Amino acid sequence: MRSSGASEHIACPDCDAYFVAPEIEEGEQVICPQCQAVLFHHHHNSLHRAAALTVAAAFLFAVANFFPFMTLQAGYRESQMLLSQSVTGLEHEGSPWLGVGVGLFTLVAPSLIIGGLLYLLGGLLIDRRLPGAVPLCRWVYRARRWNMTEVFLLGALVSLLKLGTLATLTLGISFWAFVGLIICLTAALSSIDYRELWTRLEEAD
Repeated sequence: MRSSGASEHIACPDCDAYFVAPEIEEGEQVICPQCQAVLFHHHHNSLHRAAALTVAAAFLFAVANFFPFMTLQAGYRESQMLLSQSVTGLEHEGSPWLGVGVGLFTLVAPSLIIGGLLYLLGGLLIDRRLPGAVPLCRWVYRARRWNMTEVFLLGALVSLLKLGTLATLTLGISFWAFVGLIICLTAALSSIDYRELWTRLEEAD
């Protein structure tokens, strides 16, 4: 953790230019002096916007897990599928490792990101660095690589197109909540830059 006022050297990921990162104010951004790529920025009201979007994502994630994802009706038979059943269903079909992967990428990773952001941003809103915030911040941004909710949604849409010819499909509340979750979580992570979050953690009490 660097001390307050210390210079931070950064390298541009596009052209490998190496220079000292300047201190920026709200609404400003840092551009590579060599290739003009945007390296990081400080959005207006970023902390409150990210916190609000994270709370919305947490609510939508709960809705997505407790309501039917879709309803399948064929003749006089009707069945509903919950989001969690995408994991258990794969296990029952003889693909336990695929089920573990789906659970990890679509349930565990988003839970870690949402819970971690709520913990970090909740403390920063009262200008506090809560216990364990620094390692948690690292894990939250590592978990971003494992969050594949968009891939799961794309796969679900492809399955819907195929199953639509065999039965009547109705998208449930969970499906639309899942779409909203992806939008809110993506917006929350893009509302506050990683360097800004890290700096706020260093400066908090």
